[in-house]
Amino acid sequence: MKKRMWKPVVILLASTVLASCATIMGKSAPETLNVRSTPDQANVVITDESGTKIFEGKTPTSLPLEKKKGFFSGKKYDVKILKEGYSEKVVTVDTKVGGWYIGNLLFGGVIGLLIIDPATGAMWTLNTNEINVTFDALKQSTIIEPDKANIVLLQDVPLSLRDKMIKVQQH
Repeated sequence: MKKRMWKPVVILLASTVLASCATIMGKSAPETLNVRSTPDQANVVITDESGTKIFEGKTPTSLPLEKKKGFFSGKKYDVKILKEGYSEKVVTVDTKVGGWYIGNLLFGGVIGLLIIDPATGAMWTLNTNEINVTFDALKQSTIIEPDKANIVLLQDVPLSLRDKMIKVQQH
């Protein structure tokens, strides 16, 4: 008789503990993003999906990024890496549903699936924790001379010269 009483208690205890797998097994705290470049000391500017600048610094760097934008909504970031004399690199860091969140389906954690993990952000994980950029040197022909007319791609124009550009109107 006593063996039968333990079975429901163990099942109840297990379902309570596993009610929000991602919160328990994963983490709702921000995840660290590492950004490196070759050559290093490149400028890094990170903006979120609303265009708000959330970080500015130099490579190499590590910083925490929030994963949750809202209830059932993950964050998205654009990481711009710029270095004078090189083409700008842009990497998108998005969030995806983490594997532990799926554990709610397997273990019957409806509260975790619909409330706890979405509210805490534990259901999300970054699609990458590492950004490694190698800059290719610009070709000699694309080096911009300030006092001459140059036809180049905007991405090849150093930031320090962009305010000196003149827009040409087509008729």
